[in-house]
Amino acid sequence: MSGLLNTAVIVVVVAYVFIRQFSARPLRPNGRNVWLVPVILGVMALREPHFLDASHPVASAVLLAAGVLLGLVSGAGWAWTTRMWTDADGTVWTKGGRRTAAVWLCGMVLRLGLGAAGYGWGVHQGTGAMMLSVAAMLLSRSGVTLWRVRSELPAYRVPVGG
Repeated sequence: MSGLLNTAVIVVVVAYVFIRQFSARPLRPNGRNVWLVPVILGVMALREPHFLDASHPVASAVLLAAGVLLGLVSGAGWAWTTRMWTDADGTVWTKGGRRTAAVWLCGMVLRLGLGAAGYGWGVHQGTGAMMLSVAAMLLSRSGVTLWRVRSELPAYRVPVGG
């Protein structure tokens, strides 16, 4: 894909996920759907022809690793600041708040800072690096959220009206 199309995909996914996190949404603890977007973004990122800068392979690999690590940390922070509750039917609901937005935006600003540092050092980072960072963030958020749900819900089911 072209760099412009990749950038559009990143912007659309980030905007969609950012807006969606502020509305109460039911969470399916089986987790089948939560892995789809991070996996697609990861595959798209790894298929990029100029994933690492050939002129600066070590610096671009370090920046890529830092971006992925930043994505993992900000995704985990996002999940830990997300409010969770269970309704009367046993459905788990999630909703982000101000702390969630702050963690999320700080992660994005730091990721943009990594890109600016790379630019300042003359290291070319393609859109694949950004996509992989976003994929890591979404993957971490999903994993920590599902872990929180499974650790907070009882392993048994109590019959309703029993």
